Amino acid sequence: MYIFLDESGNFTKHNHEEYFVVGSFTIGDPKRTAKDFRAFCRKHFPRKMKNQSEIKWSSTGISDTLRLKTLRAISKLDVRIRFIYLKKNNIPVEYRKEDKFKDGLLYTNIVGELLEMYLPSVDEDFRLFCDQRRLSGMTKSQFKEILKARILPNLNTKTIIQIETVDSAHNVNIQIADWISGAFARYLEKGKMGDECFQALKGNILGQGKELFNSLIIYD
Repeated sequence: MYIFLDESGNFTKHNHEEYFVVGSFTIGDPKRTAKDFRAFCRKHFPRKMKNQSEIKWSSTGISDTLRLKTLRAISKLDVRIRFIYLKKNNIPVEYRKEDKFKDGLLYTNIVGELLEMYLPSVDEDFRLFCDQRRLSGMTKSQFKEILKARILPNLNTKTIIQIETVDSAHNVNIQIADWISGAFARYLEKGKMGDECFQALKGNILGQGKELFNSLIIYD
């Protein structure tokens, strides 16, 4: 199992975003997925963007019509999607310190909750690739070890576990995960064409999206 994930949003109290979203997908052949996505971008994106190493959901110069067309192309890549989200107003006090969030601990927990949506698993390989992210109060090594300890009980004892943080500019599948998380964020924030974005990916979603802390109202 190869899982790729990226997030949309930031852990700040005073920006306009109401939600924080982590989108992910699993695929059997990540090389083919990356190749097909790059081929689509070279064919359909503006000339100045075609050869960029990274094309993000939030990149300027992309119309919403092209965004929707790209999501529909992603849906044809046989990606199997899971996503998790939370309202920033609902983040519990244990993830807060004065006027800031303990974003390293919080992000690690969110990713752990997402991975549990893929478990249990009998796959011989369980390989997770995340976009690089600054984790306050948490080293990359701690991030990996916490996640490994969390998923280990639900895997075969002989399963090979790989958890990596990678630069999205050099990993096309992480870029696809960025598009997925961006689309769900647009939907949750009730942005322009949000419903259409969700519908474009709906057939690829395994189960339902999971909301964290949905019974809590801690911060206003």
